[in-house]
Amino acid sequence: MKISFHGAAMTVTGSKHLISLTNGKKILLDCGIFQGRGKETEMLNRHFGFNPKEVSCVLLSHAHADHSCLLPKLVKEGFKGKIYATPATVDIAKILLQDSAFIQQQDIHFLNKKRAKEGKPLLEPLYTEDDVLKTFSHFVPVECNRPFRIDQSVEMEFFEVGHIAGAAMIYLRLTENGTTTTVAFSGDVGRYRDPILHSPQTFPPADYIIIESTYANKLHGPIESYSEDLLQNIEETCLGKKGKLIIPAFSVGRTQELLYALNDLELDKRLPSLKYYLDSPMSTKVTDVVKKHPECFNRSVQKLFKIDDPFQFKGLQYITDKRESQALNTNYTPMVIISASGMAEAGRVKHHIANGIENWRNTILMIGYCEPQSLGARLKQHPETVSIFGNPFTVRADIKIIDSMSAHADYNDLCQFLSCQDAGEVKRVFIVHGEPEVQKEFKRRLLKKGFKDIEIPKLHQEFGI
Repeated sequence: MKISFHGAAMTVTGSKHLISLTNGKKILLDCGIFQGRGKETEMLNRHFGFNPKEVSCVLLSHAHADHSCLLPKLVKEGFKGKIYATPATVDIAKILLQDSAFIQQQDIHFLNKKRAKEGKPLLEPLYTEDDVLKTFSHFVPVECNRPFRIDQSVEMEFFEVGHIAGAAMIYLRLTENGTTTTVAFSGDVGRYRDPILHSPQTFPPADYIIIESTYANKLHGPIESYSEDLLQNIEETCLGKKGKLIIPAFSVGRTQELLYALNDLELDKRLPSLKYYLDSPMSTKVTDVVKKHPECFNRSVQKLFKIDDPFQFKGLQYITDKRESQALNTNYTPMVIISASGMAEAGRVKHHIANGIENWRNTILMIGYCEPQSLGARLKQHPETVSIFGNPFTVRADIKIIDSMSAHADYNDLCQFLSCQDAGEVKRVFIVHGEPEVQKEFKRRLLKKGFKDIEIPKLHQEFGI
């Protein structure tokens, strides 16, 4: 059999890994969209590097866009098989896919107006909302910790990894000519002792392991400290400077973590009496769906759900109406705005940043990973000026970063995740979903741990296993 890597190869987004069996069956692990890659993003998302019609099935690790949001394009181009994912992942992915199609159609409409005036050929979106609806019929929910036989040659099992609700690592038992080969794909690994989700589970011995490496060169601060860091930024910005605290946050995972932390501060009677806005229709929908999957939460959060809503607190207002969102930009009272996207590359938060970045009273708080070319990554460099919507802005607002809120494992977490394996028995490890220098450092660390054969795949590179 062979495995080829068509995304998240020496980069973080676009997760797509294709396993090809000798009997002709092809299994796609994730089908994510590339994000924040500048001018090359469009080209990367237009071309899979394989024929969608030949893919037998998709196994989806979790719902984040860079793992799921090219599924409708796969269906549009002829994929006929099933998409297997945990129940929570199925429900969340449906929301993200619809939102992705809507944004694409809006963006293309805007671009085509300009192209038409310039006499250039018009563009088409990667897919439409109709393509998304067709994709829904392909989903098959599969519970964690229950071996599921797809056919005589393929058996799969999901194991929880934290990260976001529904996220799972994929464990495969592949049988060819009477011999069974085991392959483990981590998806994105979460943190141990997460305040909301279960810690990553152990998994059975694997012949081959595909492991993410987003923060494989970093050691996060104590996970317990992020509530204090968040409170400090609220007090300094909203109480001290009388300004706005603008927080770009991914709709899935990070938004719920923020709401939980703020709720926790209110329960401790330490949350400042302010207006808190969750300004994202998708974040609102996702939060409602997440609440319907208590099986994803750890015991303490499940207990809290019985007596209180952990994502609601005094002063919080959910905003979905566009006009109400725009009104925040002309409201100069102290407030906290949580809005998507997490990389500040699109969505309402980009408008809030553009309207607030030149005011010294405000703070933009970055709390998650950002692709190197994204607006979020550029802000993390503390520039004097920054381009937003093609216009230059002077950066007068404070730019703050909280790394302890990351939903991605650091190198200690990743090593703990792999500690259930006998390193000497693993035939090969493939490091994906990371920047090249990070991956090289992680490879050196894994070699010291006793793993013998470690590859860092390039885009579209194929290996025999």
